[in-house]
Amino acid sequence: MKIFFRIFKYLRPYWLTLAGSILCIVFFTTFNSASLVSIMPFLKTLFQPQTTEQGVAPVSVVPNPVDIVSDAIPSGFDRWRIEAKNEIYGLLLSGNRLSALHKICIVIIILIFFKNIFAYLQAYLMAKVEQSIIRDLRDDLYKHINELSLSYFHRTRTGQIISRITNDVNLVNGGISASFVTLIKNPLMILFSLALAIILSWKLTLIALIVAPFSMAIIGWIGLKLRKQSAISQAKMADVTSVLQETISGVRVVKAFAMEHFEVKKFMAETQHYFWTLLKITRIRNLASPLTEFLGTTVAVGILWFGGQEVLQGRMLAPEEFILFLLVIFSIMQPVKELSSVNNRIQEALAAGERIFQVLDLEPEIHNAPNPQRIEQFRNDLEFRNVSFSYNKHDVVLENISAKVKKGEILAIVGPSGAGKSTFVDLIPRFYDPTKGSIWIDGKDIRGIEIKSLRRLMGIVTQETILFNDTVRNNIAYGLLDRPLEEVSAAAKVANAHHFIEDLPQRYDTNIGERGVTLSGGQRQRLAIARAVLKNPPILILDEATSSLDTESELLVQQAIERLMENRTSFVIAHRLSTILNADRIIVLDNGRIVQQGTHKELVAQEGLYKKLYNMQFRL
Repeated sequence: MKIFFRIFKYLRPYWLTLAGSILCIVFFTTFNSASLVSIMPFLKTLFQPQTTEQGVAPVSVVPNPVDIVSDAIPSGFDRWRIEAKNEIYGLLLSGNRLSALHKICIVIIILIFFKNIFAYLQAYLMAKVEQSIIRDLRDDLYKHINELSLSYFHRTRTGQIISRITNDVNLVNGGISASFVTLIKNPLMILFSLALAIILSWKLTLIALIVAPFSMAIIGWIGLKLRKQSAISQAKMADVTSVLQETISGVRVVKAFAMEHFEVKKFMAETQHYFWTLLKITRIRNLASPLTEFLGTTVAVGILWFGGQEVLQGRMLAPEEFILFLLVIFSIMQPVKELSSVNNRIQEALAAGERIFQVLDLEPEIHNAPNPQRIEQFRNDLEFRNVSFSYNKHDVVLENISAKVKKGEILAIVGPSGAGKSTFVDLIPRFYDPTKGSIWIDGKDIRGIEIKSLRRLMGIVTQETILFNDTVRNNIAYGLLDRPLEEVSAAAKVANAHHFIEDLPQRYDTNIGERGVTLSGGQRQRLAIARAVLKNPPILILDEATSSLDTESELLVQQAIERLMENRTSFVIAHRLSTILNADRIIVLDNGRIVQQGTHKELVAQEGLYKKLYNMQFRL
């Protein structure tokens, strides 16, 4: 129930619209019941003709004798029922039969018109509430996911994240619809119909209600089974989405290794698992409706057999009343069938809601301290003080790192793969926090600085260039869309990107496709550098920005990087040592420790890991 109420909290801004929808449900149910009642005088007009010498005579509104004889019903209730029926007959059947028929037809048209007007209004208002809640829930989920720390994305598959925002939220939508439309509209329809049925014959109504306890027991059992299977199904859907996302994003590798058949088999295996879970859910979900209908039909046939004998023998009900009673009882079956499925939909929604709130309840591992300080500019230095870090608190990635970089200096970080270079620079913008030790900027521990203001000081260019399915201009001016085109093009010129951009079909308004797929690796990298130039950060982090480029592209990118680093404090990771020869200081990492540090000339002159790496690259 906790999940149920948490979902309903999203209703608060839309309570007025919801109230309007519920009011429309009440009016719809009223007009629906009235349209059923209008059938009774219609049948009496058609099937009980009375003729005189002059032709068709008025319909008598004197109660049928069978209406008066009833030992089981209190005389007060019996009298009220007869008086109510006579009022209806008196209103609609006065005059000759042709006139009565005209009036009844007009009344039926009016009732059906208003019934459908309120049905439309109710559906529209409820849809507005549903879609508003789903929009808000999806927005909150997306916002919260963006606020989670980088570690969450490292341990969670992309497909699982996408599945929660898409499939799980859609299932919650079905639960909201079931809760407010089906659980209000259908019980009202059943209540009105039962009231009418009791007015017509409480004995026959009591017989009809025998099926209710059996139906409720079946519905409850099915709902519990369905919630469990729904959770399994959504997990399988996340697996399918993950395989799909991985295949699409890695399609170049798939094709390079001719592994299309392998990937297809893997995808088909996941869809087969999902197929079986869906089939099981469908089997369970669809069991409630036929069972409920069979039980209801059995009772209805019993009513038909018992009540038909009573009518034929002139007891209990007039023929037109018995026909109306049957119509009322059979009209109850559809809302009862829908109610039999509402618990299933709610259980599916609760399972999906539980998965959604699992994400929403996650606290970011990296968060602002209470009353964090804002930092507007970088003035003096950035220092690592005895920093150690591990991802899982067991395998140490960095150990006892101490380093100080003054404003305007270039610090290069080198070392073999797995030495901890990327982790070293990831600690600076607080993608992670040190396990031990601290990092200080201008004499302040960065854990006490507002995260956004800290990261605004930094520009990051990595080996894996991330571009968006948007125009060149919007990719360069990412998050700075108010910048004029002149500033964007100036940044592109600094990054050696302006020339190739001018050759694109729409120049700066050219859409570059998902992840910049229409551009070469060097062009993508230069756009990323232009983005950093436009941001104009005082601190620059370059993580192997030229390692995957050809010679010509590397030269252009290296020139752009050198311009970008002018008058900036730079942290540079490079496998190619030729790109860091001019660094003010180089630290050499190995197994998470600083094993050497100094300038290029100093490190080449001494025996150690740096000289070994240098000799290997230049084959000395």
